[in-house]
Amino acid sequence: MDVSWNELIGGSLTTLTSHLQHVSGIRTLKLCSCRLNADDVAALGKALPSVPLLEVLDLSWNSSIGGSALQGLLGKLHPSLRELHLVDCQLTAVDAAALGGTVAVLPKICVLDVSCNPRLTQEVEAGGFKELAASLSHTVSLTTLRLQACGLTPDSLDALGNSLRCLPLVRELDLSCNKGLVGGLCRLSFHLPHITHLESLDLHLCCLTHTDLEALIQVLPSLTALTEVNVSSNKEAGGVVHQLVSVLPLTQMRRLPLNSCRLNEESFTALALVVPYLRSVDVSWCKVVGGRLPLLLDALQPSVIVELRLSSCGLTTDDLRHLAEVCRRGCVSSLRVLDLSYNGSVGDTGWSALFAAGGLGSLEEADVSLRPLTSAPCSAWLSALLGALPRMPALARLAMHRWTVGSQEGRQLQYSTKNRNIRLEWDPDVTGWKASSQEESQPEEEEG
Repeated sequence: MDVSWNELIGGSLTTLTSHLQHVSGIRTLKLCSCRLNADDVAALGKALPSVPLLEVLDLSWNSSIGGSALQGLLGKLHPSLRELHLVDCQLTAVDAAALGGTVAVLPKICVLDVSCNPRLTQEVEAGGFKELAASLSHTVSLTTLRLQACGLTPDSLDALGNSLRCLPLVRELDLSCNKGLVGGLCRLSFHLPHITHLESLDLHLCCLTHTDLEALIQVLPSLTALTEVNVSSNKEAGGVVHQLVSVLPLTQMRRLPLNSCRLNEESFTALALVVPYLRSVDVSWCKVVGGRLPLLLDALQPSVIVELRLSSCGLTTDDLRHLAEVCRRGCVSSLRVLDLSYNGSVGDTGWSALFAAGGLGSLEEADVSLRPLTSAPCSAWLSALLGALPRMPALARLAMHRWTVGSQEGRQLQYSTKNRNIRLEWDPDVTGWKASSQEESQPEEEEG
């Protein structure tokens, strides 16, 4: 049962929970962003005995859950629970302590996601997060732990690391967006080799220093199950890509995003070594890519890459012509996501070549938007785009913000995308198309 994103549920959840006994076989219950209040949470707690088979409970994005409301719910969770999601619920240090006591006695808990709760690690004297971290040592079935944007510090890593040593089944560890970790990653890296099944490690946007990255690189050879490492949005990461690639299990890597990492020529060349194995390549916001894209594209392997993100890379017209040739050869036939936004330096012939090339039959999302506060006409290559749409049957989203079109072209674009049920994201207000269409329709309205 998923009734998420219905704000009117807040304050009236009892109307729903009073009938849960009639659907006792429910295994998943999602109430995300429903504006639940303390009374709603209490009502849910009373109703939980009616759903003894519940395996997944997601109450994310309900800010009133933090505080005493959550504590009234935790004691009612069944041993059958496998996933608990409490993202952005304004959880406090007191909640952390109570949560720790609860998850420690849930024998089947596999996924715990308390991301975006920065107050978890505040009020240090309450010892809340340390109690939660210590309790995790008893969650022996845990496979996924997400602590994104929880205000973690090096001290937090000490407490967490001791528990991770007891959790060899963890496959996904997300500590991203915790800028307070700067300079303290060595406190965790000492414990990482004990997580022998770790497949995904996310440390993006953690202000990692060169010392942090060196500590990480030293332990990576021990993590033989890794398929994804995310150190993106850490500026110092651009200088250690060569060392990073040299210790990763390249043939099994699937994601190694390096966007916003200040890549240099050497690191970009090193990245090409792992690209043949990656399902997702993201080097957005790295200007070194412009003019050097062929090095990356020629390393791609057919039927492997599904996501290619090159936003704000200073791409040139020749870069897109080379991408067009790669498409024509069928090297990106499995590509589902293509992000070429914020590359206004590409000329019209580059865009035309790309859309005329074909070879993007699996593409689901495409973004060719320009930067905010800029604009440019797309008339020279719009016909190539319109002609390409029938050859992209999977396309569901097309973003082309700040490209300007005339009134007739605007109607053609809107008709072609609407007819195919493609979500078109653009700015008709600034293209002149909206105004033109209104002017042309005005005489008919007056005559009527």
